[in-house]
Amino acid sequence: MPPALTDPLTLPCGAVLKNRIVKGAMTEGIGTPDNRATADHAALYGRWARGGAGLLLTGNVQIDRRFVERPGNVAIDDNGGLELLAAYAAAGRENGTHIWMQINHPGRQAGASPETFVAPSAMPLVGGTGMCRALSVAEIHDIQRRFVHVAVTARETGFTGVQVHAAHGYLLSQFLSPLTNQRDDDWGGSLENRARLLLDIVTAIRTATGPDFPVSVKLNSADFQKGGLTEEESVQIVHWLCAAGIDLLEISGGSYESQVMVGRERDGTLRKKASTLAREAYFLDFAARLRPHVSVPLAVTGGFRSRAAMTQSLKTGALDAIGIARPLCLDAGLIDDLLGGRIDRLPSPDDLPGTEAQATIAYYFNQIRHLATGDAIETDIDWQAQLDAHSAYDAALTERYLATFAS
Repeated sequence: MPPALTDPLTLPCGAVLKNRIVKGAMTEGIGTPDNRATADHAALYGRWARGGAGLLLTGNVQIDRRFVERPGNVAIDDNGGLELLAAYAAAGRENGTHIWMQINHPGRQAGASPETFVAPSAMPLVGGTGMCRALSVAEIHDIQRRFVHVAVTARETGFTGVQVHAAHGYLLSQFLSPLTNQRDDDWGGSLENRARLLLDIVTAIRTATGPDFPVSVKLNSADFQKGGLTEEESVQIVHWLCAAGIDLLEISGGSYESQVMVGRERDGTLRKKASTLAREAYFLDFAARLRPHVSVPLAVTGGFRSRAAMTQSLKTGALDAIGIARPLCLDAGLIDDLLGGRIDRLPSPDDLPGTEAQATIAYYFNQIRHLATGDAIETDIDWQAQLDAHSAYDAALTERYLATFAS
């Protein structure tokens, strides 16, 4: 009998998720200027934990505060701020919920840095606003060490698992892609070399955190760019990851240059592909093709809105868990309502006419801050006002973040 949304999911390491709903990772931007967790993280994740999902994935936690996806990220590059991290984790464990720390390095997609941005190879930054420099071999080894350090810190402070972010064009994804990895050493060229850093990180985290601690990976189905990572290469990487002992694979796709992970075409317009609209989830077709190659639980995040589509995806066996992200910025209790049968469909302001990618991204960032502080969610949407508010908030954060390096 196929699993229901309310059924528990047992992972290879023995951990059990109470149901099949995963709160997808969304960057919060509510950390301190020096990238520590705050009481707002505990308030936010406590609300989401009480809202009914079986697993909460945090927004990306950075391994090096010199390179952040955006100011306001949490970063762990020493052992400071552990008390607030522990409170954050404890809040996420409420209601029998798992909370896994998503670990990341943005590489050339850093939103701010006091230094030149870095990547596997020297190349233009996204948007062509400058150049990034190639990482040295010593820096690659240091990055591996930092990923492991953050994973160990996550376990020590009470997070119940970790997810290594190797999607969306961030650093590990950049190593996987032949477009952004043009190295001619042990980390470039063949797919085996391009995947080396990711696989070494996963193996080292598993060794350092033990066999009973969930380790997940978020991986692109493809880069959706000519000359980038292909679907066939992703399948091979998945075989290697399963052999390395991961507990859950989350499929996504795209990058800042091709934002398919949020249902957008390259020009920022909403995707119109008939199969995607009919089946809701952006990467469900790939998940179904991938399923025979995956020996661990498989999750897809992106696009799911109706209970019928979620149930059908579990019924077909294409995946084992359903990732929900943006709707939970609007109401932290939506999953309880969905699982309890009180609603059949999750809300999505993305569906409204006239929206653009940057305006909707700004809107959700703003609502996350409202959830964290207990303020009312905005439903009468002025898209330009949302964009302006987010831009002002990020500009102020950036100024304070950079000032911490000057003092």
